[in-house]
Amino acid sequence: MKHRYTINGMTCGGCASAVQEQLSKVEGVQQVEVSLEKAEAVVSMEHHVPLRELRNALSDKYSISAKTEEVAQMDLPVQQTKWKQLKPLFLIFGYLFAAAFLLNYKNWSYSSAMLDFMGLFYVVFSFFKFLDLKGFPESFRMYDPLAKVVPLYGWIYPFLELALGLLFLMRFQIELALIVTVVILGITTFGVTKSLLDKKSIRCACLGTALNLPMTEATFIENAIMLVMALIMLF
Repeated sequence: MKHRYTINGMTCGGCASAVQEQLSKVEGVQQVEVSLEKAEAVVSMEHHVPLRELRNALSDKYSISAKTEEVAQMDLPVQQTKWKQLKPLFLIFGYLFAAAFLLNYKNWSYSSAMLDFMGLFYVVFSFFKFLDLKGFPESFRMYDPLAKVVPLYGWIYPFLELALGLLFLMRFQIELALIVTVVILGITTFGVTKSLLDKKSIRCACLGTALNLPMTEATFIENAIMLVMALIMLF
């Protein structure tokens, strides 16, 4: 059973993530999809959950009210929607692979191409996080174990990504950058894997909050590629 609700009080991607997290904790709620642009939430339930329980789950900053129409299952083609939402992620990966190849095709070197790819990956992905630096930590801590325990880490993470990207592109302190990559992406990948196994429907913060990307297997693959490259370069 799915119901659509109007949400008031959201001003940024971080607000949308907070609403999604708070509503997801309500007993009987299976999945929550929040749209900042439409100021609404679509809630999937195992059984009918009274509006007052949803309202009590939200902080005082937000208000929730029911819409008259009920969302039918056919209105949400999950698989198709996910692929459409993930299109930007695949396009970015395609551009990064092409850029790394073009930078090295004359004097081909796998190690140099991997370093360029990793450097460009970090710089590009940090850019999207900087677009909403205020909202990113809220989304990130929903699945990153370290960000949940140390909220400051969520604020530092975009700067850390940018620094690692510059180190790879400038070929400076590469071994240190590789070790840090293994550590931080290992932590994030663990959180992503746990979220997927728990079948939680949450937003992926890999491209910040500028794009509404669902947490899927593609997020795991994205982190795994970087981890494998870092381990290959180390060993």
